[in-house]
Amino acid sequence: LYLRQQKEAEQRSRRLRQLRALALGDFHLRDTSGAPRSRADFLGRWVLLYFGFTHCPDVCPEQLERLSRALRLLERDPALPPVQPLFVTVDPERDDAAALARYLRDFHPRLLGLTGTPEQVRAAAAAFRVYVSAGPRDADGDYVVDHSVLTFLLDPDGAFRDCYGSGRTAEEVARSVRGHMDSYGALPP
Repeated sequence: LYLRQQKEAEQRSRRLRQLRALALGDFHLRDTSGAPRSRADFLGRWVLLYFGFTHCPDVCPEQLERLSRALRLLERDPALPPVQPLFVTVDPERDDAAALARYLRDFHPRLLGLTGTPEQVRAAAAAFRVYVSAGPRDADGDYVVDHSVLTFLLDPDGAFRDCYGSGRTAEEVARSVRGHMDSYGALPP
């Protein structure tokens, strides 16, 4: 038993070191009320972060609805800490604060939208290794933005804990987040 506990402790320690090595970069954006936001603003909270855009015809609304359902499942247990959902636009040209606020009101009430200059948005996407590519414009000037379809889980230390692709159900995401919360230990300095 002692050796098993030692081995498990060493595995947890190794995993935490690996997570620290995967440290994702910071972001400097503005929320829908115009307040500046960075990753530091969310330290101390669990965060589910998704990159998308408001003109997305199908993938982004589906992902945000799945994220909202996962949050509602987690909120059923009052013993769990709240999770802060974030939506970072990959289309700052069309997604200003007002557009984000209008779009996001159809999803979870705590879903916070973030936008910025094209440079700030590109830097945020790069910090999370998110692929973004705007497609060609049609005759009306409309376009689609191709992007990675991942939801990132950040722990209260701001460290990356997991990511969820489009193949995961809301129940699976909620179960995974709960598992990370149950096994959470602050990262050593």
